[in-house]
Amino acid sequence: MARSPLTLAAAATAALSQATGVRTAITGAAALTEGAGRRFDSAVVHLDDGSRLVVRVPESDEAEAEAVRETTALAALTAGVRAMLPFRAPEHVGQARLGTRTARVQTYLPGYRVDAAHVPPGRGVATALAAAIAGIHDLPTSIVQGAGLPARTAAQVRTDTERLLDRAEATGRLPFGLLRRWSRAVALDALWNVEPTVTLGGVDPSAFTLTDVDGVPTVSGLLTWGGLSIGDPAEDLRWIASAPDAASDVVVAYSAAAGRSPDTMLAERARLHAELEFAKWLVHGHDSASETVTADAVALLESLDESVRDEPPIGSGTISVDDAIAALGRVPAGAAEAVDTSMHTDAYDPGLIDGLLDEDADATAASDTVDQETEPIEFSDWPGTDDAPAAEESDPDDAAKNALRRWTGTA
Repeated sequence: MARSPLTLAAAATAALSQATGVRTAITGAAALTEGAGRRFDSAVVHLDDGSRLVVRVPESDEAEAEAVRETTALAALTAGVRAMLPFRAPEHVGQARLGTRTARVQTYLPGYRVDAAHVPPGRGVATALAAAIAGIHDLPTSIVQGAGLPARTAAQVRTDTERLLDRAEATGRLPFGLLRRWSRAVALDALWNVEPTVTLGGVDPSAFTLTDVDGVPTVSGLLTWGGLSIGDPAEDLRWIASAPDAASDVVVAYSAAAGRSPDTMLAERARLHAELEFAKWLVHGHDSASETVTADAVALLESLDESVRDEPPIGSGTISVDDAIAALGRVPAGAAEAVDTSMHTDAYDPGLIDGLLDEDADATAASDTVDQETEPIEFSDWPGTDDAPAAEESDPDDAAKNALRRWTGTA
């Protein structure tokens, strides 16, 4: 049973008391309707000084581990690091035990969000997101190394990609055309001339909050930090596969904003990472012994195989961003009626699927309050994998399947 906003507000009070030694007055609380497969209970609380905080309680060991990663990453963002950021990051305020779980409290970041599929072309959201991601990638790698967060070299990124391909092949369900296509890409040395940077492990546009400055959308905050690491910057741009109208503008704006040598293979590696999400879905289905997930993944892979059959090889230098988007856009939805959402494997990043749940429905205030009614939430989730589904997507199986469709542009 989901915890009420009152219960979460009490946990927030305890966390603040432990962190500051001062009992804080909370004047209101409202539920955050998050679509994370029921992995988190979340609420926003209003303090007597007018500020707002978010409290989140994981509902599983996997969600607990995810919350720990998020807290560790935020701790790496010292005052000096935050001063380098052109936007805000949440601050970890405190935590308290709530039954067998830990309630964590963070500052609230206002603003609106835009799903990848709705990023418009031209100056505005697309260019703001590109510049924000480039800003993250330009941070000193010592920030990640000093915090003991994951770090991969270019060779390790390539090896991990090869290992994923081997696991997908071992299922016996990977179409030969894709196996050949991806094997050639892995073998192409020029494709892996990667300059590792600080990355977010595959960020999605919906993780950013935006505000309008003189009528122009500007990134004001970033909610998701749990994937903070050193790796391939192209992974943070794989979402352009679901932003067909804005993809070219994103790549151009990112390249202009990045303070590094030009990466001529950036868009092609981003496409490879995008296509390999189908392989991750297959590996997850196989590892979790879910024939439903496996069948869904096979249907998607077969459609992708057909779509790219006449395309140039990845890394040939002749694939444009528009070509990549068009190929992925020709992949129809699979036939499976339900999808298992137990995606916590070492091969599959659950945040990528959960992070693209439908955001059409605004989060609404719960009827429970402490002293007064609170205002509607300005955006429908809090960091990482917790995006709010529309009411008809409250079932986690449907939500996961629909999220996969949106990411691949097949909804």
